[in-house]
Amino acid sequence: MRESLRGVAAGLLTPFDDDRDIDHAKLAENADALYDEGIRTFLAAANISEYHALSRDERVAVTETSVDALPSDACVLAGVGGSVDHARDLIEGYDRIGVDALMVMPPDFTYIHERGLLRYYEALSDVTETPLVPYVRGFDPSTRYLSDLTRVDGLVGIKYAIPDPVKLGVGVENGADDVVWVDGLAEPYAPSLWAEGAEGFSAGVSNFRPEIGLALFDALSEEDWERARAIKNITLPYQRFRSETGADNEIADAISVPAVKKGLELAGLNGGHVRAPICSLSAEDERRAEELYRQLDDDIERLID
Repeated sequence: MRESLRGVAAGLLTPFDDDRDIDHAKLAENADALYDEGIRTFLAAANISEYHALSRDERVAVTETSVDALPSDACVLAGVGGSVDHARDLIEGYDRIGVDALMVMPPDFTYIHERGLLRYYEALSDVTETPLVPYVRGFDPSTRYLSDLTRVDGLVGIKYAIPDPVKLGVGVENGADDVVWVDGLAEPYAPSLWAEGAEGFSAGVSNFRPEIGLALFDALSEEDWERARAIKNITLPYQRFRSETGADNEIADAISVPAVKKGLELAGLNGGHVRAPICSLSAEDERRAEELYRQLDDDIERLID
């Protein structure tokens, strides 16, 4: 499991049809295509999969589709969260289908406490043999918390999505040696977080152009910093687009999911609709996504192919 985290983790987005029902066949096609391109670690029922718009049974169902579609050497992490009781119930569903690890979603409680979060992870670890990978995002943890988190029984990795490489470095230095830190901020932060101790990263544009992430991982592994920066830089325009508000909205990152779904479609894969409260791209943003994709395609041909 730890070795699987030392790589590129692609998110499996949930394709919804015109009625906003899940198209499991298209989900399986995406998983199969990404595997054929070289991806071996997959995030099912994750944030980018519209986790919060899925019911408990749908989360299990999309994860089961992903597990069934992928060969046995693929690693599937399944998203889990909510109250302790709800999380335990979801874990029971995942354990039935045999996921490789549980990615514990960022805490979505209004009020949280670092000691309480540690007890939360301990409570989940107590009910399963499946290893945990907490997703640290949406709050500013102390370095003591990060150190203590690495020592929770059953934990094999941490998906770190705080834009603070220095804090990651302190966490790595003070934490347990057997925990794998994963950059949860995708390609733009991969070189800086790698320098501080991350050993893998989640996909951004690599969700639909996996060759980018695989080339970046190779460059980082070889400590070819110049090439790593060059590859990272070609992802920035589309990644910055993902962080925008979209039309008639003031909230950042609102178009992140539909922007990736558009990228999937432009790459010949399956994007599909989104569910509320996420909105589809406006016509103008659709055009911008197409322009940025063409630019990305040109840069891939120049730098990677």
